[in-house]
Amino acid sequence: MELAFERRGVGAPLILIHGIGHHWQAWSPVLDRLAAARTVIALDLPGFGASPGLPDGIPYTAESLADAVESFCALLGVREPHVAGNSLGGYIALELASRGVVRSATALSPAGFWSRSELVYCQSVLRALRASARAMPQEQVVRAAENPMLRAVSAGVLVAHPSRLSPTALTAATQALGRASGFDETLESFAGLMPPAPPKSPISIAWGEHDRLLPRRQAVRAARWSGQRVKLLKGCGHVPMSDDPDLVARVILAD
Repeated sequence: MELAFERRGVGAPLILIHGIGHHWQAWSPVLDRLAAARTVIALDLPGFGASPGLPDGIPYTAESLADAVESFCALLGVREPHVAGNSLGGYIALELASRGVVRSATALSPAGFWSRSELVYCQSVLRALRASARAMPQEQVVRAAENPMLRAVSAGVLVAHPSRLSPTALTAATQALGRASGFDETLESFAGLMPPAPPKSPISIAWGEHDRLLPRRQAVRAARWSGQRVKLLKGCGHVPMSDDPDLVARVILAD
């Protein structure tokens, strides 16, 4: 499947997968760090960012989005890449590892390890963020992103340090959330999301110390599922790339 993407660097291929409602630019703070050691391909999932939606008749689920990423890699001629993902993208990375089609997978605060109440909370927060993004006029989005207090309110549930997000990046992320045609169906599909099958490829999982969307207690379940200790990203939130780019890059490159 053809997807929008950004490619940088040289070396073994590394596919980067964003979370629900986001776009490839979520990885911008770490792209050049990763590109110093890998050929980095940051993509927009189908129905998100600048990518077209899934073909008619194919439902939006984590598994169908993983199918699309696998098809995208085949289209580019990329075989057994490293892969890293955040949130929904983290789940997709683990799903690809369970299929044995990637060389390694790194998952940052992956979806799917929630309790029922934690799932309801996550869906409620994301619906509210989506509704706000769709309702705000362009000028209001820009003003909110440029105001430190409003930036903290709008981004505080996703990042630990909203001040480290540039107004331009926050504005673009808000617009991407509001326009994502695949958002609603994908979010609804979370109700049936279970941890993937056991991985056939090496994996690592890391969790933001201050994750307010998928609280770090979910890391305990992820550790039990994976049979290994989950790394804690000190000082980071749910989307950790802007909180501590150096730390996130080190974790991804430590495979």
